[in-house]
Amino acid sequence: MSELSSAATADASFKSGFLTLLGRPNAGKSSLLNTIMGKKLAITTSTAQTTRHRFRAVYTTDDYQLVIVDTPGVHKPHDALGEELNTTALKSLEGIDVAAFLLDAHEAFGTGDEWVINELSKYKVKKILVISKADLANEEQINQQISAAREFAEWDDVVVLSSHTGYHIDEFLESVSRCLPVGPLWFPRDMETDQPIEVLVAEFIREKVLLNFYDEVPHAVGVVVEEMDYNRRKNIERIYANIYVERSSQKGMLIGKGGAAIKKIGSEARNDLETLLGCRVFLDLQVKVRKNWRRDLNQIRRFGYGEGA
Repeated sequence: MSELSSAATADASFKSGFLTLLGRPNAGKSSLLNTIMGKKLAITTSTAQTTRHRFRAVYTTDDYQLVIVDTPGVHKPHDALGEELNTTALKSLEGIDVAAFLLDAHEAFGTGDEWVINELSKYKVKKILVISKADLANEEQINQQISAAREFAEWDDVVVLSSHTGYHIDEFLESVSRCLPVGPLWFPRDMETDQPIEVLVAEFIREKVLLNFYDEVPHAVGVVVEEMDYNRRKNIERIYANIYVERSSQKGMLIGKGGAAIKKIGSEARNDLETLLGCRVFLDLQVKVRKNWRRDLNQIRRFGYGEGA
C-alpha cells in the first residue's frame, strides 16, 4: 500500500488497517460496504460482474481507521474481462490485515465458494467468515453454511449479518477492529474513498444500465466520463459520458425508440449523481460501439477495469 500517504497519529493506541471483502458474485460485498459507510459509494445490482474495480472506502472512528477493499466477485471467467476481474480480486489479498469471506445465507454452498476459500487460505491474514443476507434465511440454512465453510478453513471469527436490516453490522465492525494492528491515520478523517470522482460517476451510470437491461447487454457495457465541468455560480455540474457496447444492435437497445431508453438511464443516474455531488447535474450520455472490447486486455484497462488501471 505504498501509494497511500500516511499521517501519523499521536494516539499510540489508535489502530488502522486494511480489510478485503471477498466472495462469489452477488454475495453482498458492495451492500455491506455501503451499509458500513452509511451511504451509497459502490453500485449494487443482481448482475454478475457489477463490481469491476478494486474499490476502497475509508471508515474512521475515534479508535481506528479501516480501509475497506471491495472486490469483483470471483467466478469462472469466460473472457479476458472475467480473468482480469479475478486477478483484481485475488491481488486485493496482498498486504492486508483482515479478509472477510462473504457467504450468501440462502444460496447453497458450492464449488465456487470452496475455490475462493482455498485461495484465501494461501494468505496469512486474519479470516472472518461472514454469513450475509441473514434476513433471507432461517437458522437451519445459516448453520448449514457455517458448517460447510468450516470444512475448508479455520476462521478467526464468524459473523451472521444483514446489510439490508443492519443486523449485526456493529458486531462485524467490532470483530474486524480486534484484528487491526496499532497504526497511523492513513487518510484524512473526512475522506470516504480513494476513487477518483470520475470513476464513481461512471459506475453510477453503468449501474442504471444494469438495472434496466438483461441478458448480454449489461456485460457488454463500459462507461467512460469524458468531461466534468462545475459552474459554481449556477451550482451545476455538467457531465459528458460515453457508454460503450460491443455491437450495433446493443447500441439500438440502449438508445431505445425515440431515445426513450437512454433518457430513462440518464434520468435515474442524474438523481443519484445529484445526491453524490450535492448539486444539480446536467448529464449528456452518448452510446458508442467498440467491437469485442471484453476480449481486448488493453481496452479493458483503458476503461479502468483490472490491475492495469
